[in-house]
Amino acid sequence: MRKSVAVGGCLTLILVVVFWSVVWPYVTGALLLSGIAVTGWRLWRTDRLVRRRDRLWRREEAVKSGHRTLAEVDVMTGTEFEDLVASLCRRDGCTDVRRVGGANDNGADVLGRLPDGRTVVIQCKRYAPSSTIASRELRDLLGAKVHFGADLAVFVTTTRFSRPSERFAVQHGILAVHRDHLGLWNNGATLLSLSEVNGGGQGDARHRARWKQAYGK
Repeated sequence: MRKSVAVGGCLTLILVVVFWSVVWPYVTGALLLSGIAVTGWRLWRTDRLVRRRDRLWRREEAVKSGHRTLAEVDVMTGTEFEDLVASLCRRDGCTDVRRVGGANDNGADVLGRLPDGRTVVIQCKRYAPSSTIASRELRDLLGAKVHFGADLAVFVTTTRFSRPSERFAVQHGILAVHRDHLGLWNNGATLLSLSEVNGGGQGDARHRARWKQAYGK
């Protein structure tokens, strides 16, 4: 078998040499076409990889730089808002972050571990800016904290907290991230830095005036 292949190869080589003046344009053309095809495929594959990496990079940078405005957040679905909160947690160095929101979420939408090692449970509410978070929703989060054995409970919303709910959050060590603080977090402030202003930044006369002017209520 090997001898037959060797003999066939030799005969082919002899024929090519003998008839080279006739076949060389075809051989050269075939080689050129093969080279062009291989080069084109590699360029296409490289372009696909570069475009994919560019899309991923731009998406990550959009989160890091806070390119989402609060107006864009307002039109998100509940699931998209939970994904945004999870992305912001990862940006801040949190690990084991996962979205668990759903019908049977036991009062939690996002779980994870803070950079300092503490576990965190987060409730996300994408409500209309004219809404108000009541104390009962914070009590539900407190129950979720116990259920999951978390070290810190965080309530993130696109609106504001009522006075009683704000006091409840401070008294029970819940980090209450209202609309103003969400804007700060989205624009680069870390989640843990918001704990330094927990219970403040909303509800004063100036805030109510801005809110009334924006929403006419």
